[in-house]
Amino acid sequence: MSILFSPFNLAKLEIKNRFIFSACEDNLSTEQGFVTDEIIRKDSRIAAGEVGLIISSHIAVHPLGCTKKRKLGIYNDDMIPRLKNLVDAVHDKRSKIIFQLGHAGIQTTEDAIGQLPLGPSPSPKNLEMNEDQIQEVILAFARGSARAIEAGADGIQLHAAHGYLINEFLSPYFNRRSDLWGGSEENRFQFLGNIVIEIKKILPEGVPLLIKLNSNDYTPEEGITPGLAVSYAERLAGLKIDGIEVSCGTTSRSPWNICRGDIPIKEISKSFPEAQRPVVEAALGKMAGKFELQEGYNLEATKMIRPVMGNIPLFAVGGFRHVSDMEEAVKNGYTDFISMCRPFIREPYLIKHIREGKVKAASCTSCNKCFAAVANDIPVKCYNKEFV
Repeated sequence: MSILFSPFNLAKLEIKNRFIFSACEDNLSTEQGFVTDEIIRKDSRIAAGEVGLIISSHIAVHPLGCTKKRKLGIYNDDMIPRLKNLVDAVHDKRSKIIFQLGHAGIQTTEDAIGQLPLGPSPSPKNLEMNEDQIQEVILAFARGSARAIEAGADGIQLHAAHGYLINEFLSPYFNRRSDLWGGSEENRFQFLGNIVIEIKKILPEGVPLLIKLNSNDYTPEEGITPGLAVSYAERLAGLKIDGIEVSCGTTSRSPWNICRGDIPIKEISKSFPEAQRPVVEAALGKMAGKFELQEGYNLEATKMIRPVMGNIPLFAVGGFRHVSDMEEAVKNGYTDFISMCRPFIREPYLIKHIREGKVKAASCTSCNKCFAAVANDIPVKCYNKEFV
């Protein structure tokens, strides 16, 4: 049997194989942030396809933390019943589900949240968070975690990557504060550290708390670098978290580092007013070919983090396509799980087909038209043949 189909634990949660569906925006919730039948069908199909663990969506813990209007939320008790329906559907297909909790920070719009976005430091497009607002969000993460457990989720992942609020506090590029919450590595870590401490107070024993961490922000000026990521990972290990998913890039400053492959120029430009499209297409055209897919492109950073983690599991996301490369990464101890997103959007039954020996590689071409769907505020699915 391939090592990819051997079970492995996150805390006391046994995952039946080494495959994880990495969370992504899907534009499928209601405008009020509730789970829809479309979300349940999407995750249920992937669970039926035999993936061991689904990390579901990017769920906002606070109304001001929504990236857009159709953003799944966990900031109201009324949301729990539909979230439970989602959990039950995944469990019915013999898979596990962890909720990814996050806050958009500055990566949202006034149109989406009804006011200027909040971030660690001020800019013309966002407000600086004060002490009360910081404490409010820390508490929102804890309350969101409690709601996730009430809904039956198997664990929690904190989204500390891709330029969202936790990443913003961690990054010297975004965080220019000089108070308790910035100015040094230790202070920039305080926001995430406090969230972890508050969640662990309410998390039942054995329920895993995971972190999605950037290894490199790829921002215009230095943000999180691989060396800083190692240091943050060591701090997280000291807080006894249960796993780190290693990623990179920021949605607002370096999106093509997150999802490497083709740049869907025409599809992205559709999200802009028609008069702006020629300028947008020219700018994107200059980037074409500079972000070619590499198999497991976050593995090198994962290898750097491994020595400070002890026995805490690690998993990299990004670029896994060939089964042979996946097996090599796990056998060599570079990663404990194979985390993928785009391949499952195209092939919900990918893992079942791998187990049955029907395929040796994912068919995802990394065209990134599914990524363009997020920009166009339409449902995320595979648009490889036609973008509507």
